[in-house]
Amino acid sequence: MGVLILLVMAAGVAAMLTRKLPTAFALVILAVVIAFVAGAPLTGKNSVIDTVLQEGAPALAATMIAIVLGSWLGKLLEETGVAATLVRKIVEFGGDRPVVVALGVLAVSALVGTVTGSAPAAMLAGLIGIPAMIAVGIPKVTAAGTILMGIAVGIPFELPLWQFFSTALELPVPTVRGFMVKLFPFALVAALLYVFVESRRRGVEHTWSLKSLQEKPSSPSRRQRLGDAPWYALLTPAVPLILALGFELAIIPSLLAGVLYALVTTTRPREMNKRLLRTLYGGFEVAAPPIALFIAIGILLAAVKLPGAVEALEPLVKAVSPQNAVLFVGVFTLLVPLCLYRGPLNVFGLGAGIAGVLISTGIYPAAVVLGMATSYNQVFGVADPTSTQTVWAAQYAGVTPQQVMVRTLPYVWAVALGGLCVTAATYL
Repeated sequence: MGVLILLVMAAGVAAMLTRKLPTAFALVILAVVIAFVAGAPLTGKNSVIDTVLQEGAPALAATMIAIVLGSWLGKLLEETGVAATLVRKIVEFGGDRPVVVALGVLAVSALVGTVTGSAPAAMLAGLIGIPAMIAVGIPKVTAAGTILMGIAVGIPFELPLWQFFSTALELPVPTVRGFMVKLFPFALVAALLYVFVESRRRGVEHTWSLKSLQEKPSSPSRRQRLGDAPWYALLTPAVPLILALGFELAIIPSLLAGVLYALVTTTRPREMNKRLLRTLYGGFEVAAPPIALFIAIGILLAAVKLPGAVEALEPLVKAVSPQNAVLFVGVFTLLVPLCLYRGPLNVFGLGAGIAGVLISTGIYPAAVVLGMATSYNQVFGVADPTSTQTVWAAQYAGVTPQQVMVRTLPYVWAVALGGLCVTAATYL
């Protein structure tokens, strides 16, 4: 039965890789099939309907709320011009010094990455940042990669991500926070090396081919008419982080505080109600795809934790899972590419199910799985040609996602290696 479950998982990966099914749909179908194969009844205790579907769907509800609040805050940063102002100030400071401009955009991308992930984060920092970098001579691939590497620097402090790993792996938030703090230096060093090495190795290219920015707008945008955001509003991305990291406030209240701070520092009292509702509804639109995915992940986690699935998979998974710390690092570092192209180690796909199997079968403690998943997520968030932020940044810069993957993969692979070493040293 365990072999059959693994074959079902392989079929699910194939369906996602070939895009026969959207990831969320594939995960739900996969969960239901695994439950039936594991001998789960249709209804009742440890059943397909009552356990996998009914209890699994809302299992990551706290994460979904955090995603909505992060998306809401992201929409506020966009509408109020906070993110755009940060980028413009950096560009003005950098002048015609390409590396300085790139480092500034990297810093803004990291700040935005702590608030919201995926394509919205890339757009907030990249709409102005990518053209600015290309204009001062940063190669297009390097410009797109800089945005993504910057977001990766912020990922360890992305509060909705803390909530996801805490809920999915059944770990307290302080444990997640503690490991993310340890992962941050690797992401930061890799990002700085990327900017210095790639900008110098590739040289300065004074080219410009972004069609969307060659066209002159017929009228000034609303943000241009309003001007830059106030200097104190520029602290908005740091507010939730300071509260959650510095004062150890819970994640959802920290994000709500960021929303309120952004509103109060940028909006006149008579306009607050309209802006609150407008950006909230916009935030729901941004949050809809990840919420659908988290519903599916919750269902998959419920399926792989069924007693029948655990009993069937335990001997198989245990046989191929290294317990020696050195072997653990070596094997899982070599497996890094399996988190690309929605592969089996992608934590926002089948990787979530594999993580659930590793924990429920007792192969590894949850903290070890946390280290593996977060290390792989650093790779997926930057180099995966199917991730929305990579696709957007590459296309906006005028290159292909595959070109960005080739340039960034060595750096984020090293980040994953660092995370796995910390995992082995701390928890094995």
